[in-house]
Amino acid sequence: MSIALRMMCLSALVLPCAGTTWAQEENTDVSKDTAYANYVMPEVVVVGKAENLAAIAGSANVLNLRTLETSRPFTANEAVRKLPGVNARDEEGFGLRPNIGIRGLNPTRTTKVTLLEDGVPLAYAPYGDNASYYHPPIDRFERIELLKGAGQILFGPQTIGGIINYITPAPQVKLGGFASVTGGGRDFFDGKVRLGGHRMVLDYTRKQGDGARDNINSKLNDVNFKAVVVLSKNQALTLRANALTENSNVTYSGITEAEFRNFGARYNPFKNDNFEIKRYGASSTHNLQLSKNTLLTTNLYFSNFSRDWWRQSSTTTDNQGGAAGNAFRDSRLAGNRVNPDSLNSIQGRLREYTTWGIEPRLKLAHKALGVTGELQAGVKAHFENQDRQQLNGASPTARTGTVAEDNQRETNAYSAFLINRFLFGVWSITPGLRYEHINSSRTNRLPGGLAGSDELSKWIPSLGATWNPAKTLTVFAGVHLGFAPPRTEDIIGTTGTTTDVEPEESTNWELGTRFQPVAGSLVQATFFRNDFKRLIAVGSIAGGATPLAQGEALFQGLEISGHHHLAWGLYFIGAYTWLPEAEQTTAFQQVVGGAIITGSAAGNRQPYAPKHLLTAAAGYAVAGFDAQLEAVHVADQFADFANTVPPTADGQRGKLEAFTIWNAALNYHLKLAHTKFFIAVKNLADKTYIVDRTRGIQVGSPRLVQVGSKYAF
Repeated sequence: MSIALRMMCLSALVLPCAGTTWAQEENTDVSKDTAYANYVMPEVVVVGKAENLAAIAGSANVLNLRTLETSRPFTANEAVRKLPGVNARDEEGFGLRPNIGIRGLNPTRTTKVTLLEDGVPLAYAPYGDNASYYHPPIDRFERIELLKGAGQILFGPQTIGGIINYITPAPQVKLGGFASVTGGGRDFFDGKVRLGGHRMVLDYTRKQGDGARDNINSKLNDVNFKAVVVLSKNQALTLRANALTENSNVTYSGITEAEFRNFGARYNPFKNDNFEIKRYGASSTHNLQLSKNTLLTTNLYFSNFSRDWWRQSSTTTDNQGGAAGNAFRDSRLAGNRVNPDSLNSIQGRLREYTTWGIEPRLKLAHKALGVTGELQAGVKAHFENQDRQQLNGASPTARTGTVAEDNQRETNAYSAFLINRFLFGVWSITPGLRYEHINSSRTNRLPGGLAGSDELSKWIPSLGATWNPAKTLTVFAGVHLGFAPPRTEDIIGTTGTTTDVEPEESTNWELGTRFQPVAGSLVQATFFRNDFKRLIAVGSIAGGATPLAQGEALFQGLEISGHHHLAWGLYFIGAYTWLPEAEQTTAFQQVVGGAIITGSAAGNRQPYAPKHLLTAAAGYAVAGFDAQLEAVHVADQFADFANTVPPTADGQRGKLEAFTIWNAALNYHLKLAHTKFFIAVKNLADKTYIVDRTRGIQVGSPRLVQVGSKYAF
């Protein structure tokens, strides 16, 4: 069946229903001073307001502005750790290369998660290469949503882990804004200015400082614009534009066991490594009230992301060729201090991604056959172009060289979804179906290079249910097919041949409850079971250069999260994840050739899947003061499929010991002066702990003290 015919069939299911409204739509009113006083800001709702939770047949969490402001997160990693099920692993110390895993899935490069910003794809290639090598500063956002369970099929293409939706501030009608400045240890500076009014808001952020190790320093600029245009009584448009630049001295390689022992956790010899990013994006969300009861929302989005990373080593065992490289590598393994200027080579990994798409979504309520229902349906056309080069330089500081890789990768994806929530009093049942069709191609532009292509289609069903016996209690359950497409580079080789890499597939179950035991509190508890028929492990995610591998796996456990505010100012916030099972149910095998990955065996635990995760805070807020103490605990975890315990000489394998760090924040709001003052201390005890061994030992940040103020006008 052709793509066009498939889309027509799905549209035929949707269009006859177009005649009623969507009862759950919750948006921000930005037009009270106009003739269209009841109009709301066009946006795609992932979780939305607290009132929506009763209708969501799956686990859903929101970090609001108050939580983000009072805890003063330094990075996005700090923020998302406050959400249940999330394992956010640090890397360079600034949170600019996110490593986010959900429910035991490997966090490396956030490949198992769908990232959105205002409901629009944030990743630069979510279909063809879902690795994340950049992240906007956490300062850009005023709310973070996390959705897991059956509701993921509304977004895709990744439906195996969860969806994180970052939400930028709504444009304001009244003219105003703020200016803030923060400074602290390790040469940290964060300055931000926001100006808004007339349904527009403009943000500028400058952030810079040293990272977790020596010779790591980052500087970034971020500009974000958002506006709402009311076109008529039944139409409005949200416009967005952003630009981000980053210039960082940062390496890819960790350190060896001997380097860690001899020179300490902060040691990093790679002073010549440099990473530059330019990312430009624009999107619009259009609302059209087709009739009194019918709402059509259309997203149009575009982004261009370029990345130049010049580095002298990718891992602790990288020699970049030649006798000099071998000697350099062997010195590192022996724990000798090395000078990267003696290595007459450097590699430039140059990437440019252009992504755009369009997605209309219909929302309506109806009463068919005497049963009240709420329906969502939509289609999406999504296009990605990857331009990739590798240049091998002949000096430590070269920024050009011999072309070792030059290829173009294209992905065209077409998807559609349809879900309907049937209401039976206090019960609801929500069946759903998503369809994905993906065309991928790769062209090797080196002399004599070849081209190849491949295509993939998949139906993704879901079923959810809720029971709401009282306003303060929701019980939810769901099951859906977890799906993630393989990367373009994995299915099409440099010679144009295709490899039979099937998509990741799992059957994901949830059973949980949300309830308010007393006023001022909310608790959510969820049992989950994710049973993988096929889990893909890409190279360099566990124990060095693991070949592309696949196998069966099982993840199941329990999440508990909540908050409780007492009348006299005390409050408690927490998120706990217990993952007793993160099992390789079969040995993982190389996709090409079928050889078993060294040490992998049924019954072994998955790499980077800690059994316990906890982020909990206690605070006291009164008369403008807010003081908070937070604990972050990560249990021990393995770095490879073999579950190696003693550390290896290269630092890439070995057990990562459990750690607990403490953070503190103190805020004071001087209302008469429209000013907030704050101080935050991260890693109070200055604990040294290992967070990653993928490319050698990487460590968490040392103690950081940050002091700042924010003036509103």
